[in-house]
Amino acid sequence: MAEKVVIVDDRYPHYNEEKAALASIGAQLVHVKSALAADIVAAAHDAAGIIVNLAPITADIIAGLRECRVISRYGVGYDAVDVKAATAKKIWVANVPDYCGEDVSDQAFALFMSCVRKTALRDRQVRAHTWDYSRGGKKYRIRGKTFVFFGFGMIARVFHRKLSGFQLGRVLVVDPFLDEAAIAAAGAQKADWDTALKEGDFFSIHMPLNDKTRGLFNEAAFRKMKPTAIVLNTSRGPIIDEKALLAALQQGWINSAGIDVFEKEPIAPDNPLLKLDNITVSGHEGWYSEESFAELKRKAAENVRDVLLTGKPKYPVNKLELAGQSAS
Repeated sequence: MAEKVVIVDDRYPHYNEEKAALASIGAQLVHVKSALAADIVAAAHDAAGIIVNLAPITADIIAGLRECRVISRYGVGYDAVDVKAATAKKIWVANVPDYCGEDVSDQAFALFMSCVRKTALRDRQVRAHTWDYSRGGKKYRIRGKTFVFFGFGMIARVFHRKLSGFQLGRVLVVDPFLDEAAIAAAGAQKADWDTALKEGDFFSIHMPLNDKTRGLFNEAAFRKMKPTAIVLNTSRGPIIDEKALLAALQQGWINSAGIDVFEKEPIAPDNPLLKLDNITVSGHEGWYSEESFAELKRKAAENVRDVLLTGKPKYPVNKLELAGQSAS
C-alpha cells in the first residue's frame, strides 16, 4: 500500500514539484486546505510524512500522528514546528536552508538602496507632484561606511558578495557561531554586540528566531546606533521590538529601516509603522522568485522522499537516535 504524505496549508497555486518528487516512490499525496489542528490530525494521523508552510505543528498535533516519520517545512525557518516534541517521537524535522540565498539577498539589497536613496518615498512624492529633492530627507553615500551583519550564514554571505563593489570602509559581523578566523577569511571582521551597534552605519539582520533573539533589537539597541543608521530585516519579524523601532524612526534615533518581516503577519493596516515616511516595507516576500519557488517545493518534498527511502532527510533540523542506527 502506498505511503501517505500530507501537504498542510493552502498557500501555493499548484503542487506539481511535490507530485513529481513523490511519484518516484509511489507515495499518495493528500492536500489539506486548512491550518486548523483538528483538520491536520484528521488528515495526517496515518501519514508517513507532512509538508507544511505556515500552519503551527504543535505538540498536540504531533501527539496525534501515528505513522509520521518526517515533518518537512517549506522554508529556512522552522520555529512553527515543535522540534522537541517531534524528536521525542522519533520524527525527523527538515527544512530547506539553501533555496533562496540569491532572492532574500536581492530583497535586502533593494530595501537597502531604497533607504539609502529614499527611492520608495521619492516615488510617492513625485507622483504627488512634489519635485523638491530635499523633501526626501538627508541622503548619505555608501562608500567608506561600516556595514554590520547580525548573523553570517548563507544569505548574509551572498548579500556581502553583492555589496563588494561599493567600497565600504568596514564589514563587521556579529555571530556567536563563527570565530574570528572564519569571518576574516570571508573578508569581514568579527565584532561584539556593543561595538557593532555603536560603530555601524548599516545593519542587516540574518538571525534565526529563538528565545535569545526574540526582541533583541529593543530600545536599548536602537539608542546605541547613530542617528544616520539604516536597519534592514529580512529574517524574522519578532527579532525586532516593533514599538522600539517605531520610536527609533519617529524620534530620530536612526535614519530609516527596510523591513520585509513583522511581529504579526500579515501586518495590520493600522500598524503605525505604515504611516512613516522613513521606512520601506514589503510583505515577507524576500524568498520569492519563480526559480526559488520551484526549488523550495521540490526540495521540501525530497526531504520526505529521502526519509521514506533511506531513513534520513538531506536537510535535517533535529538529531535522532533510531533503532540500530545513529543519525545526526
